[in-house]
Amino acid sequence: MEIEIPAPPELRGGAAVFLAWEDLTALLPNSGNGPTRRLINALTGYALPGRIMAVMGPSASGKSTFLDALAGRLSGNVVMSGKVLLNGKIKKSLHYGNVAYVTQEDVLMGTLTVKESIAYSASLRLQSSLTKQEMADIVQNTIAEMGLGDCADHLVGNWHLRGISGGEKKRLSIALEIITQPRLLFLDEPTTGLDSASAFFVVQALRSIAHRGRTIITSIHQPSSEVFSLFDDLLLLSSGETIYFGEAEPAVEFFAEAGFPCPQMRSPSDHYLRCINSDFDYVNTALMGSHRIRNIEDGISPNLTTTEIRARLLHKYQNSKLTERVRAKIREFCVTEGFCYEESRGSQATWRKQLRTLTKRSFTNMCRDFGYYWLRIVIYIVVSLCVGSVFHDVGSGYHAILARGACGGFVSGFMTFMAIGGFPSFIEEIKVFCKERLNGHYGVGVFILSNFISSFPFLAVMSLTSVSITYSMVKYHPGFSHFMYAFIDLHLSVSVVESCMMVVAALVPNFLMGVVVGAGFIGIMMATAGFFRLLPDLPVIFWKYPVSYINYMAWGLQGAYKNDMIGMEFEGMVAGQPKLKGEYVLTSLLGIPLNHSKWWGFGRRFSYSLGLQTPILFYS
Repeated sequence: MEIEIPAPPELRGGAAVFLAWEDLTALLPNSGNGPTRRLINALTGYALPGRIMAVMGPSASGKSTFLDALAGRLSGNVVMSGKVLLNGKIKKSLHYGNVAYVTQEDVLMGTLTVKESIAYSASLRLQSSLTKQEMADIVQNTIAEMGLGDCADHLVGNWHLRGISGGEKKRLSIALEIITQPRLLFLDEPTTGLDSASAFFVVQALRSIAHRGRTIITSIHQPSSEVFSLFDDLLLLSSGETIYFGEAEPAVEFFAEAGFPCPQMRSPSDHYLRCINSDFDYVNTALMGSHRIRNIEDGISPNLTTTEIRARLLHKYQNSKLTERVRAKIREFCVTEGFCYEESRGSQATWRKQLRTLTKRSFTNMCRDFGYYWLRIVIYIVVSLCVGSVFHDVGSGYHAILARGACGGFVSGFMTFMAIGGFPSFIEEIKVFCKERLNGHYGVGVFILSNFISSFPFLAVMSLTSVSITYSMVKYHPGFSHFMYAFIDLHLSVSVVESCMMVVAALVPNFLMGVVVGAGFIGIMMATAGFFRLLPDLPVIFWKYPVSYINYMAWGLQGAYKNDMIGMEFEGMVAGQPKLKGEYVLTSLLGIPLNHSKWWGFGRRFSYSLGLQTPILFYS
């Protein structure tokens, strides 16, 4: 049965998209001496506006690779060949505004409500010229379109906050991507992990979107018969090759003509996958043939392996009229006139508006997530009280020199080490950033700056409470200027560690491994900061040069010691001896040079705090 090309539905921003692909192949070169892997092989087909195309196949059949190839999201080490045509014209990549991609994992901010999530997405991506009322109308229409009205004011939920259901999260993920009215929508297994009712609701919502003139391509693993009936077209893959492409309903006739009719009381989608999934061969071997394909007629042996069945189906498709019709349709797309396609690069919101929106969203997330900063603030207060009581009114005797140094080292070391406590929240935020960055919502620079601005008040509160308690109880060098220096010094050190943990969360997005890597990094910084072993006594090779010179904790500790001891006098070791000046204590006992002022490390740590996040540029 042929599919007629409909008239192009008018969408906001231009005509609908007719997507076609010819001889699409993706290769993964082996880094060693092994053979090159062929992920997908010579796929040819098309997707039409107003219809949903399902991409089905067993695990490792190439479904996700196929979607990534069409959407221009393949990994850098994968080599793609073939043509991707939009409205008959070859395009090497798809740009923001024309395409949306919904990943299999729902990457959402759990501390926001459904309505807030969509509103922030709209503010980040829609034109800055829109009024507040126009923006609110778009948000409300998107909520209604995805059937999220009943849960609009509910929190999304995360590991410690109860939230919406899995089906509602999936529909919210779709809503966040269709806010810009994209012409082409890719979805990677949107029904995975959902019950049959939730899966049906999700696909029914997609069907409604498609009927508004959008082109939808979705991979799906094993749909129920109710869900399968909602699909218009079907691409069946096995080992990266096309077993069937065409309308979904006639596929059952194709299998019957090939000698593999669908048994009664079996879902067609289950039958298709049963025929081409080689994993069943292993099951058959293990169970001594108890699960071999049954009810196969027309003289075909019931002992056929799925490899043999797959080969027959592949031969049947490649030599059928379906293949000829596909190429004929693609040629028809190329000569059809009147379909315009305009590329759009980047979000339509201004950089300033994006910065404002991201800062507000991040600040809201930090305020509502108790584990992000509030729990650490409480711990900082408790530990500061303990430190203050242990070193209470330490004085200026000879033995107070070591005590003041120990107290300063503990404050610098432990207070910065506690940044690991926010690692789970860092991972969640990095996941959201990577998803939105990959989909073209905003750039890396605006994310780094917004995160720095939104976290500043919390880090300031942590540093101020800790310094206020310890400074007053320990009786450090008196004076408001000395107190303010201690506050800024600790704040900068904590900011640097926060940046380090954000980078670790981006590079090692696993909680346990990330904590180990982060703790190891901070441990190395503590060991070479000049407290456990004086800086002049460090081994020259590597540990002194360059580690101690790029050690933010060493800069902070030197500044803290200078801030406390310069201008002070301490009692000698024996009564009656001349008093020891703080400058002498710094150079002779603590090994800290005085060739630069205590302010020297401020600028370096501020630059360090922002510069450490540059690896995120390459990661994203």
